Amino acid sequence: MNDSLRNKVVVVTGASSGMGKSIVLESASRGAHLILVARNEARLSQVAREAKELSGNEAHIITCDLKDTTEIETACQKIEDLVDHVDILVNSAGYGKFENFMDSDFEHVEDMFRVDVLGLMYFTRLIGRMMIKHNSGQIINFGSIAGKVPTTKTAAYSAAKAAVIQFSNVLRLELKPFGIHVMTVNPGPVYTNFFNIADQTGKYAENVSSFMLDPDDVAWQVVQSFGSSRRELNLPISLAVLAKLYNLFPTIGDVLSIEFASRK
Repeated sequence: MNDSLRNKVVVVTGASSGMGKSIVLESASRGAHLILVARNEARLSQVAREAKELSGNEAHIITCDLKDTTEIETACQKIEDLVDHVDILVNSAGYGKFENFMDSDFEHVEDMFRVDVLGLMYFTRLIGRMMIKHNSGQIINFGSIAGKVPTTKTAAYSAAKAAVIQFSNVLRLELKPFGIHVMTVNPGPVYTNFFNIADQTGKYAENVSSFMLDPDDVAWQVVQSFGSSRRELNLPISLAVLAKLYNLFPTIGDVLSIEFASRK
């Protein structure tokens, strides 16, 4: 363990599993004071215990469904009651589902936008106001390479993540005068329980196994960026290059996307 985050307050949404859990544990290993936010209290409690063993600090848990604005308000009020400031907010909560848009259940699309976009935006606004009072802080929002490169069966998910990326880009400009940095993390496929919902057939995860990222490796890179003014973290490098090429050569990008990235 090192002490690089000792006395730093880190709030993580989606903290009970997946990327959120990995970021919590990596932060704890560096001594952070953690506040964990997610829906599942039992899993949150387990992660909090693991975090405390690593950091020696009590890790606080707050249950919250990001689809519900009232629950978000309550959660943020609890955070204000616990601490007088937040140094870093990591918005890692979210989910997706891979299916042809014309065949999708639109209620699922609406739910996904409530969590991945609207819930993230509202939670960010409330915590961001705390940061403004102290003229410091960092907000890290999880987008996705899918928000940069279109692939089949991800119309709604890609739209949600593109919204997160552009929201973050504008927020970065608005919060810069207050000394608050905003970064997006845009990973490709990661070995997490995300695919339990997104890819129930298992075919996509199998087909893109060569691009799959280890959540602990991603978490290390995210936490390593705490306190920096970095704008984006795009992973893996191969898909980050594809995203660059798509912007420069969209017609060729469509061909490459269908050939290499649309294996669902």
